[in-house]
Amino acid sequence: MAAPAQDGNRDRSLGRRVSGTVGLAALAGLAWVARDIPLALGGRLTGARAERALRSPQYREGAFRNPASSRSMAGAPDRNLVRELIFGKQKRHPTAAVPLLRPADPPAGDTTRELNVVWYGHASALIEIEGRRVLLDPVWSDRCSPSALVGPKRLHEPPVRLDELPRLDAILISHDHYDHLDLATVRELTARQDAPFVVPIGVGAHLDRWGVPADRIIELDWSESYEVGALTLTAAPAQHFSGRGLRRDGTLWSSWVVAGAHRSLFYTGDSGYFDGYAAIGAAYGPFDVTLMQIGAYDRAWPSIHMFPEEAVTAHLDLRGGLLIPVHWATFNLALHDWSEPVDRLWAEAKARDVRLAVPRPGERVVVDDPPPVDGWWQAVA
Repeated sequence: MAAPAQDGNRDRSLGRRVSGTVGLAALAGLAWVARDIPLALGGRLTGARAERALRSPQYREGAFRNPASSRSMAGAPDRNLVRELIFGKQKRHPTAAVPLLRPADPPAGDTTRELNVVWYGHASALIEIEGRRVLLDPVWSDRCSPSALVGPKRLHEPPVRLDELPRLDAILISHDHYDHLDLATVRELTARQDAPFVVPIGVGAHLDRWGVPADRIIELDWSESYEVGALTLTAAPAQHFSGRGLRRDGTLWSSWVVAGAHRSLFYTGDSGYFDGYAAIGAAYGPFDVTLMQIGAYDRAWPSIHMFPEEAVTAHLDLRGGLLIPVHWATFNLALHDWSEPVDRLWAEAKARDVRLAVPRPGERVVVDDPPPVDGWWQAVA
């Protein structure tokens, strides 16, 4: 009569062993997935890099600071914001596939006057200027996150692969947030290209940890420049913040001026609206084209991301010619409708007589002959 009890004990013992094996396998799987998270967090400022940060006029009281007081989110999360996150009715994703284009060949002609922009989505763009190629804030990963499993996921694929990019002359980074600086993309560009990474002070610590050779890391403070042939790349002020982990503002953030002998471009990076745009326009403008951040805004963080109407005002402050919006369409980073940023921008640009181009991801904009705005996004919103 003892046999059934013995069988039951064996079954329970086997069940415990199977359960333990499954648990260990699950833990091993999580460890495998999370193996790159510490590396993705980046490096810390030490040695000469830390000493240089201390000498920066932007570095005060142990951190980099904005030129004016700014607030991202004060204290505990706003109750209305949490409510909207859970119960909000915003259409935060497109309802159909975002149309992608493969860039056609650039127009033939005198490259000394060339100025084209290829927008790849979010803030990633290729600048073709006077025979040079400059890549802005490249992020090709599926998520803008240190994790491959969680974090904002792409709403459309990159329109081209990294191995399809032309030979680059420089790679510009505006700041170290995950939607602008991506470990996997940096590693592949390091292997496939020989262009320098031109970055704000401190961001080089991340690149150094990720294996970018020291002679390919150029760190600049605001108003400092780096020359690539006849092209001058200048770090300019922005009103934002930085950080890839728990610590904030250990590296600098910037906007960028890209200027050749005849043509010039301004890129905001991420920034709230501030009076520095008028000063940049006076010092470096007028600009043939501006790439303006328009998405991921909210009343809870009004001073670190611009609303679309503010982007138009900043463009005018900068003395810009053509305005091309960036920082929208690719990642869901705020509570507004997916298409709201560009709808509001289009209305404001028409009201203030600002020239506007809204390319599809992958579309080349010839600045001297931009495509008409056709509202393509409305068909998929």
